[in-house]
Amino acid sequence: MAIMQMQKVSICALKKDRKAILEKIQSMGIMEITPVLEDEEGLEKLNTASSRAVFEKRAQVADQALDVLDLYVPEKKSMLSSLEGKALIDRESYEKLLEDKGKILEKAGKLVSMNKEIAEKRSTILKLENQIEAITPWLSLDIPMNFEGTSRTAVLIGTISGALTLDQVYAVLAEQAPEVDAVDVSVVSADKDVAYIAAICLKNEAQEVENALRTGGFARLSVKSRDIPSVYKQKLEEKIEKLNKEISETEAKIAEYAAARSEFRQVSDYFRVRAEKYEVLGTLPQSKKTFLLGGFVPAKVVPALEKEIGERFDCTLDVEDVKEDEEAPVLLKNNKVSQAVEGVLDSYGLPAKGDVDPTGIMSIFYIIFFGMMLSDAAYGLIISVVCFVLLKKYPRMSRGMYKNLSLFMYCGISTIVWGVLFGGYFGDVVTVIARVFFEKDVVIPALWFVPLNDPMKLLIFAMIFGLIHLFTGLGIKGYMLLRDKAYLDFFCDVVLWVFLLAGLLIMLIPSAIFASIIGTQLVFPAAVNMLGKVLAIIGAIGILFMSGRSSKNFALRLGLGAYDLYNITGWLSDVLSYSRLLALGLATGVIASVVNQMGSMGGKSVFGAILFIIVFIFGHIFSMAINMLGAYVHTNRLQFVEFFGKFYSGGGKEFEPFHSDTKYVDIKEETYL
Repeated sequence: MAIMQMQKVSICALKKDRKAILEKIQSMGIMEITPVLEDEEGLEKLNTASSRAVFEKRAQVADQALDVLDLYVPEKKSMLSSLEGKALIDRESYEKLLEDKGKILEKAGKLVSMNKEIAEKRSTILKLENQIEAITPWLSLDIPMNFEGTSRTAVLIGTISGALTLDQVYAVLAEQAPEVDAVDVSVVSADKDVAYIAAICLKNEAQEVENALRTGGFARLSVKSRDIPSVYKQKLEEKIEKLNKEISETEAKIAEYAAARSEFRQVSDYFRVRAEKYEVLGTLPQSKKTFLLGGFVPAKVVPALEKEIGERFDCTLDVEDVKEDEEAPVLLKNNKVSQAVEGVLDSYGLPAKGDVDPTGIMSIFYIIFFGMMLSDAAYGLIISVVCFVLLKKYPRMSRGMYKNLSLFMYCGISTIVWGVLFGGYFGDVVTVIARVFFEKDVVIPALWFVPLNDPMKLLIFAMIFGLIHLFTGLGIKGYMLLRDKAYLDFFCDVVLWVFLLAGLLIMLIPSAIFASIIGTQLVFPAAVNMLGKVLAIIGAIGILFMSGRSSKNFALRLGLGAYDLYNITGWLSDVLSYSRLLALGLATGVIASVVNQMGSMGGKSVFGAILFIIVFIFGHIFSMAINMLGAYVHTNRLQFVEFFGKFYSGGGKEFEPFHSDTKYVDIKEETYL
């Protein structure tokens, strides 16, 4: 349970070495770069925007090529492929491949071009299919679609409202163009909305006929072709067939690039890392011959930085401790078990300046509380074994996922222990199977007690665990005050509260209220009872007069003290919050038992056995999932609200070193953190 000490490092080096120094710092991944000497006369910053844009575009081309391959030649991946993490390659192979990065990038460009070509052809096919759809109603027409008539006649081809019958069309012509009587209208096809017609008339009367038809909604055919519709359709289909063949050929060419997928990934990461380097390069102040670089480095790896940078380059490297008024980034250093819980702490907030890292102590309570809430040995065994197998099979998974699976593995082990103590193995499945299918009474006895049979006993122990948890938080607060030599604050804000709470507990335990809860009367000696009263009185009076000690106004001081003393109700609320240990522990047993009872409703038969197996599998999957979620959420709450509320503020900034933030591959490097 530690926060790694940070130091500030400043580097002044020759300008000609700036790229090499940045590359080395980036590969080491141990320095968070911060601005230095802003607006200093004689220093300027290099505009690297255009160079960054070039590198980002090249990385994007490689990414697009990978997307093309994923579209046409997808990799076969398992359901758990997301756990595999990035591929690990050695530096020598990486640098050897990058000698051909220009050719690789050219391949990527060809892939992107071929994909664009396919997209254009598919767009063309879509247009051709729309044309086929447009001429389908005209397929029975036996004249070219652009035919306009002979020297003496005119042909009008188009659509009109489907609500009009042929007789009604003639009626429209008679009404709108009564002087025209030489018109022949044929219906090529029709549906409820549109009628497709061809009208023949004298050429000198064509305009009058068209104007008359327009009053009925007539519109000329938009498709113009010298071919009759059936022939035109055939030509369009031939074009589509040709385009599809070309697309298939292009797709086959794309498939030939599948082996280059690894090359594209490495090249993409190379240009991405270079873009990041140039982004930092643009923030560095520099003169004609030198440049400045500064940032935070964990104290334990400063010697490695001095060796790799200070000894290899002609530069000045200054190291200084972080100033009192300066907030350093936070990097936690814990053992394997505590590391698993760092994600929980991070979701609340990293330690701020002056905070301690509570991860080590929190991990103990977290794992215990989670197991107590889930409290089924079979569930715990499944969770721990699955997580263990995944951790061993996929060692390259992301750091966050590794921590989460490790956390659930430890919580699964805790669940096994509590399940054995409480006698929970898929609820009471052994008893149900023995009774229903073998007509025998078999019970696996609990090593401690069965919560469903004695819930008040579990409630008492839940409260006891809660008090231990809360007093631990208060103890950490006391440690922080003593560390900062705030002895008066330690006495007033910790010792007096311990007196008050301890005194009230001593007074509560032998009371009738407590006896009714636990089912037995506890009796303390008179001296112990008197000690409890004395402690409670000293604590209450001390809090009343000392909590508002910052105020010189006596009345206000008493008011603040009375308000702080009222906070005893907050302690009561916090203790009662641990009843969720009882609630969640009982819920697991009840839901599991209900699943078993539902499965046994088929009785002792083949059908009953099949029903039991089906209900058992799906029911317990649901039960385990819902109770895991409940245990996770409520264990987090006990840490965040009750435990952290006693001493922890959070709000620290995470240490974000300048490193090779690759997307696809990790390069094997010497690790420093």
